[in-house]
Amino acid sequence: MSDTLDLATALVSRASITPEDAGCQQLMCDRLEAIGFSCDDLPFGEVSNFWARRGHSEPLLVFAGHTDVVPTGPLEHWQSDPFQPEIRDGMLYGRGAADMKGSLAAMVTACEAFVAGHPDHRGSIGFLITSDEEGPSINGTVKVVEHLVRQGERIDLCLVGEPSSSQQLGDVIKNGRRGSLNGKLTVRGKQGHVAYPQLARNPIHLAAPLLTELAAVEWDQGNAHFPPTSFQISNIQAGTGAENVIPGELEIMFNLRYSTELNEQMIRERIHAVLDSHALDYTLDWRLSGEPFLTPTGELVDAARAAIRELCGIDTELSTSGGTSDGRFIAPTGAQVLELGPINATIHQIDECVAVDALNKLAEIYQRMLEKLLT
Repeated sequence: MSDTLDLATALVSRASITPEDAGCQQLMCDRLEAIGFSCDDLPFGEVSNFWARRGHSEPLLVFAGHTDVVPTGPLEHWQSDPFQPEIRDGMLYGRGAADMKGSLAAMVTACEAFVAGHPDHRGSIGFLITSDEEGPSINGTVKVVEHLVRQGERIDLCLVGEPSSSQQLGDVIKNGRRGSLNGKLTVRGKQGHVAYPQLARNPIHLAAPLLTELAAVEWDQGNAHFPPTSFQISNIQAGTGAENVIPGELEIMFNLRYSTELNEQMIRERIHAVLDSHALDYTLDWRLSGEPFLTPTGELVDAARAAIRELCGIDTELSTSGGTSDGRFIAPTGAQVLELGPINATIHQIDECVAVDALNKLAEIYQRMLEKLLT
């Protein structure tokens, strides 16, 4: 087995279901300290985080990622134990193989190879690793970034190992992400008997025209980098469980994935205006997951494109599609942020897997990017 595959297998074998780390970060720190990194544990609450750095000068290139994974789902549906990694037909199977322990292994081995060849490289290399990416993302990267800002640490370039590829390694890299704003809307009516609707006020009926209007809104038309903003209702809950009772309250959860044409305040004001026009008795609680960010063409994007072209023989596509990532916490500091990782077809699924050859190639891409940026 290659060094990258060996480390990836060791990481996947640890049952680090969020927010557990299960020893993954110590395994990484042991390898990094052996090549001159200083590592600092930065736990917040029940979340494990670490910050590692090699060098003291600029620019600072940081590898960012997470050791936590999502739950496995029914174990009986897996072909093999998700935390006993297996290689079958050239694929490494196990929870986290693609999202994103394979990338973490490639980051570490890329640094080992780079430092061996360039022990006096210019600039600095950092690692920002959390066990809170798949969870609420409250005590992970966002807290570490706040700590680094207080310490005067400034990240110039950040490479996030999220699985960005679509059909083959390197065909898509993420140079930004849409914003994500969540709303929890409670509409109050009056509970009553279904046979006497005149004595009750059905909040479902009251809210139906509102939801129809919100679902039909054209929020924007997007732009050259982002698709149009999307409003989606994710959950509706009401009723007592009885078929003859008009509910007294309706709870609706919704999400907007929005482009740089909008911001949080604009969306809030627009939705409240629609709600108020329907004269409903309501409360609305908001939670911002992250503002949109974009890394334009520059040294980090150029280095990734060149490395992929040289090692994979393809021209990569820049994309801002998909969900959120911890890059949303790093980009506001002024860093260039880019996501580059393996194919995302099986992430969060039963029998998650990654191609062994892709892991080795990913380590080569990371190493080539280090050479382009820090030599």
